[in-house]
Amino acid sequence: MGLFTKRKRRPSRRAEAKALKHKAAMEAKLGAKNDRKAQRAEARTQRKVAKAQIAAFQAEEKAALKVAAKAERDPFSASQVRKYIGVARVLVPVLAPLAYRAATYLRGQLDTRRAQQLGIGIDQLGDYAGHGGKLQARIANVEAALGKVDGSGENQKFSATTRDRLGGLTAAVRTAEQMPAPRRRAVHSSISNELSGIEADVLARLGVN
Repeated sequence: MGLFTKRKRRPSRRAEAKALKHKAAMEAKLGAKNDRKAQRAEARTQRKVAKAQIAAFQAEEKAALKVAAKAERDPFSASQVRKYIGVARVLVPVLAPLAYRAATYLRGQLDTRRAQQLGIGIDQLGDYAGHGGKLQARIANVEAALGKVDGSGENQKFSATTRDRLGGLTAAVRTAEQMPAPRRRAVHSSISNELSGIEADVLARLGVN
């Protein structure tokens, strides 16, 4: 009876690749949404840092104004003037380090979050700086995945061709850094779309649905 049973047709490679590309596009769209949320969170954190620094400076200014006001009311009281100047000198070295430590801590939190978004170690952030940092990290991740593709036959040719394409995209990202913002965003969008297709092809070679 098995001879007359119809076997289930396997989906074509083209259908698999199309499905993977659609999945990659949806993931890219979701990633862009998450990036916008992260950017808003980063902006809020930076505002907190600025607020802390402004508060420290305002405290310094307030102390200085008190000294000036006291001097105007009683310009002949040298002892009082020296007293308030002494207070101001004490406040400045106390408040400034506090503001610096707060800014350093928040900066570390921002760096950790950005590294997680890029899928890299925090010590690698310097390698993926600039407007195209995220694209550079994606390219590096694809290159790493290529190393897991079987290096024989057709796969070997695929890997070589893909590496050439990734090299071209890397050069495009670096070139876009010097472009005006609108032009740079358009180039980055084009690079991201092509990179999504490459990622889908690599996933297909690795047998990932």
